[in-house]
This record gives sequence, C-alpha cells and structure tokens, in this order.
Amino acid sequence: MKITILVIGSRGDVQPLLALGLGLKKAGHTVKLATHDIFKDMIINQGLDFAPIQGNPKEVLEGKEGKDWLNTGLNMISFSWKLKNLIQSSVIDVIDDFWKACEDSEAIIFSILSVVGPDIAEKKGIPCFAGLLQPVTPTYEFPSFMATSIFSVSRFYNKLTGLIGEQLYWQIFKNPVNQWRRKFLNLPYKPFYGPFREMRRKKLPILYGFSPVVVPKPFDWPSWIHITGYWFLDAPLHWKPPAELVDFLKSGPPPVYIGFGSMSHIDPKGVTDMVLKALRISGQRGILGAGWSGLGNRELPDDILGIESIPHDWLFPRTRAVVHHGGAGTTSAGLRAGIPSIITPLFGDQFFWAGRVHALEVGPPPIPKGKLTAETLAMVINKTLNNKKIRMRAEQVGKKIRSENGIEKAVEIIESYNRKNPTSHPFYS
Repeated sequence: MKITILVIGSRGDVQPLLALGLGLKKAGHTVKLATHDIFKDMIINQGLDFAPIQGNPKEVLEGKEGKDWLNTGLNMISFSWKLKNLIQSSVIDVIDDFWKACEDSEAIIFSILSVVGPDIAEKKGIPCFAGLLQPVTPTYEFPSFMATSIFSVSRFYNKLTGLIGEQLYWQIFKNPVNQWRRKFLNLPYKPFYGPFREMRRKKLPILYGFSPVVVPKPFDWPSWIHITGYWFLDAPLHWKPPAELVDFLKSGPPPVYIGFGSMSHIDPKGVTDMVLKALRISGQRGILGAGWSGLGNRELPDDILGIESIPHDWLFPRTRAVVHHGGAGTTSAGLRAGIPSIITPLFGDQFFWAGRVHALEVGPPPIPKGKLTAETLAMVINKTLNNKKIRMRAEQVGKKIRSENGIEKAVEIIESYNRKNPTSHPFYS
C-alpha cells in the first residue's frame, strides 16, 4: 500500500511520524512523508520518500508572530487566535502541497495541524487515519490540553473544554479549508461546527502515539480510538556519539540534561546564565541541549557541556535527570529512560505533559515560568535527585514503556482495517 503521511510543525512533531513511517515501510508498504524542506535530509537518510510543503517552522517561530504565539501559555483563545494569524497567509499553499503529495496515495495519515487529510481522502476515496501526539478527543476524564486548568475540575468541565478546543481548532482552518473544498475539490462546505461529528459518525480511526501508562484510555473513548504506545525514532545502528561527549560523560558522575527544544522565544543568554548558576548552586554537572532555543551557545565551564542534537534514546539513560519544557517528544524520551523529569512548561500541550509527569510521581510539580530562578531550579534539582520515591517510580514507568512497541501496534491497527474489509473504511467512495 502507498501511504502518505502529512505533518506540519517542529522536529518534535515530525520525528514520531517518521518513526511510524519506518515501521510501515518495514511491514512492506511504500511510505512518503510530506513536510517542511528543513527535514528533507533526515527523512531521505532514513529511507522514506519525501514531498515538500511550504514554510520553515524554525523561521516562523523565531519571527514576532511566532514568538507571540509561543507566549500564549494556557490561554485557549489567545493560542487559537494567534495561531490563525501565524498561518493564515500560507494555509492554501500548504493545502495545495499536501494534495500534490497525495497524488498516488492509497492511504493517508495526518497529524494534528494537517487538517485537510480527511478532505483529500474523501475526494480520492481512500483510507484515512489520524496520527496524533496529543489527546485532543473530548472526554469526561481530563480537560483539553489547552484548558486554563491542567487539572480535572469536574467531569462537565473536562468534556466542555475538549469540545471548545475542537471548535477553536476548526475556526482556525474553517475558511481556507472550505474555500479549497468548494473550488478545488468540488465538495460541499463543512458546517460551522466543523468536521468532528462526521468523523465520529464515520468512526474515523485515530491513532494516539503515546503510552497508555502515561494516558490510560478514557472510558468514554470508542473502539476506533487507539492508544498505541510511543513512536520512538531510535539512533541508527551505525551512529556514534561525538568523542567530546563520550569523554565528558566518562570524566565524572552522570550529569543533568537541560534543554528547551524548539522554544525559540526564550532569551538564550538570560536562560543560559540562570541554568549555569542553578547547576553551580546544586553542585551538579550539566549537559545543555541547544535545540532551536540556542541554550548554551557560549563558552562554558569544564563541568558543563553544550551540545546540538544528540539522540535522546542514547543520551538520557546516561544522565541523572532531565530538565525541559514538557514537549511531547522530550517528555516521552525522559519517561522511557527511567529518569526523573523536571518540567517548566511554557506553551500549549506542555502543561498537560507536565501534569502527567507529576501525577505519575516521576517528577516534581511543574515549575511555573514566572517562578523559574536559579535558586528555585537548584533546589528542585537536588530535591528530585534525593527523592527515592521519584527515582523508583521513574525506573518502574521506564521499564513499562520500554516493554511496549507502539509502532508495531499502530502498523497492526492500520493493516487490520484493510484485512477486515477495506471498502468499509469511512472515506472509500
């Protein structure tokens, strides 16, 4: 089967879908990944076909509108409104690129921002699957990841925030998607309230690429919603770590890893100064991951090493703890490694994952951005490292996650729809 995976976003959005694509290729499918050109080499080097789409997410997030969006925190309305302003000028071009990428497709997998996946599948009459990294399906068990409170207030509140989240999401894309459906696909407009009722009526399969250990399946999610386990992209077998990193790890006790991924809106100099002071106060060695935030891009003390991009599956088990922003990818890697996570959430779903880490007792309560000081971080690092319960729980959770094979399960689910009766799929004509 020729499968096209549609992804918009940062490396943290692309990498798990790339891993899923590799699993599908291993099972005998032809897989193409349609995403931004800055990820072309990564995808081609892994052996998948590549199709380009408009935009450079790094440049977008480094611009004023991108930084404004990253500063929305937990404000659902501001998050949605500023995302709409951020992408509205390029939506139609991206949609056109996705259509071209799916020209010879026999099935589509779409990510959270690749909203036209179902529309293309509808027009072509082919199977379609949602491949998502955040729990966006409304439920009575927990609130939307964009909700003002990351904790469950009431069953009604939880469900309501999920439904509101769906509507805010749809209003971002409604006009360009409907315009494109009518003029290019010759399909009717989607209603004001969006495609979600139709997706539920047609039982469109949703694959969630996170662990049921971290987010158990809610009682009110139907059978066509699947929590498969994480989709990890491990370091290639031929990969070797830089000699400087190996030497640093050998030169002393395991360090603490600190990194903020694609959060390019932070002040790299100010945050680096704060982190260096926290490590000095705590007496810990450190590894600073630059990512898109530019953390640690300066001369550093001998007991601190700055790195660019190192596979987390290799690095994290060699550290004592990870301090990070709570992105889905970094969170999953820390959990898998079986080490404590200390999270300062800054934006979007990071608050949700920070809450899950604390609820699982594998990390302390999240540190609010406004309270993140060198003294606070140093205190939390030492308290966490000296907490036997947190260390033990992290090891237990890591062991469970390492026993899962989310990619294999996702591939099995995708293939099962065709084995049962391919013409019963929601978007076959």
